[in-house]
Amino acid sequence: MSVPQTGGGPIEHYRQLAEYLEAGCKPKADWRIGTEHEKFGYCRETFQPVPYDGERSIVTILKGLQERHGWHSIFEQEHLIGLEKDGATISLEPGGQIELSGAPLLSIHETCDEVNSHLTQIKDVAEQLGIGFIGLGAAPNWSQDQVPLVPKGRYALMDKYMQTVGSMGQAMMRRTCTVQVNLDYLSEADMVKKLRVALSLQPVATALFANSPFFEGKPNGYKSWRSRIWRDLDEARTGMLPFVFEAGFGFERWVEYALDVPMYFVYRDGTYIDALGQSFREFMQGRLPALPNELPTLDDWGNHLTTIFPEARIKKFIEMRGADGGPWRRLCALPALWVGLMYDEVALDSAYQLVKDWGPETHERLRVVASISGLQARSGKISMQELANEVVVIAESGLKTRAKSGADGLIPDETHFLDALKESLEIGKVQADELLERYAGDWNGDLNRIFDDYSY
Repeated sequence: MSVPQTGGGPIEHYRQLAEYLEAGCKPKADWRIGTEHEKFGYCRETFQPVPYDGERSIVTILKGLQERHGWHSIFEQEHLIGLEKDGATISLEPGGQIELSGAPLLSIHETCDEVNSHLTQIKDVAEQLGIGFIGLGAAPNWSQDQVPLVPKGRYALMDKYMQTVGSMGQAMMRRTCTVQVNLDYLSEADMVKKLRVALSLQPVATALFANSPFFEGKPNGYKSWRSRIWRDLDEARTGMLPFVFEAGFGFERWVEYALDVPMYFVYRDGTYIDALGQSFREFMQGRLPALPNELPTLDDWGNHLTTIFPEARIKKFIEMRGADGGPWRRLCALPALWVGLMYDEVALDSAYQLVKDWGPETHERLRVVASISGLQARSGKISMQELANEVVVIAESGLKTRAKSGADGLIPDETHFLDALKESLEIGKVQADELLERYAGDWNGDLNRIFDDYSY
């Protein structure tokens, strides 16, 4: 979840809303890669979630990272709710999942170095506390009551609102994890093409990274239960966004969509003010019940954009949101997949040719079957495994063309970061398939074994 946005003054005219998004346009030389990943912390002897506060807690971990590895504190009122250092942020998801929001970096080599450093530091602090961390798309055997909310005003309001829409919002907040990548765009036209490809191919990412086949202590019938949760959360702010594929789509059409997404809050002086279900359109007219006669700022607009949760979204960059959290190795594969597709013009055009004729029914059906069956999914004539193989081949070609070397030139490009995905395609199985086999095999139905065998 995002931290409060800063640096935007009063909104004096409607055009500023689209200009806020246009400000994300960058020349190709300035394109960067921002990777985010979440993980579950647990107490090693009980396999239960780590509490927010106490002698052995999330706060203790954050303080350890601060004291031993030079991170700087972020507070909300008196609560320690994150850390920052060198352009990266460590933040807390609603159920205490710890997220690294990485710095904007030039290559996947740098991104993977950042991930490795972060997980090494986390492990250094957590092991002495008897705490472990695991990368999964959903908590395998925790109930809702076992995962209290961390003390952030944003989450208290969201939790309240989630009980009035959909049926799985609270489960999303407390018991899911994802890995995401944020990428830049050159222009409005480039954003449109990239967002259309991103939305169309999120089901491929869902299938390749499916890693949540258990929930509340048993198999749930899905390879990605996290993806299933997002389908019944809040239809006003989630989904595959058919309007993105309509003629004339651009920044202004995104603005119109975002204005109609009900608000959660307004952030003022360190406090989240309840604006649940209220309208940003009315806010623009000084008629927001939560703040009568007050007009919004660009900070407010930026914060509102962070409360929109489709499968891919734009802020001042494009955010890919379709993948489950996962093991160490796959945290680098996700940015490799999307950078390969998006940051080379030929690769992007090839990906676009794959999906340009798909309609809303195809998009939604692929989203559903990917969550259920992973690489074994089919929709009409589309085989997910065949489609995913085409997509990975295109991504690999894009990474080869980028030719971003690593290890002081010893590694010629970034293609090896796709190896985990290529292995999955070769055997036709992803992480969820392996977990289900272990559950039925040597684990003998004991889900606590997942923590011993798959923690970082």
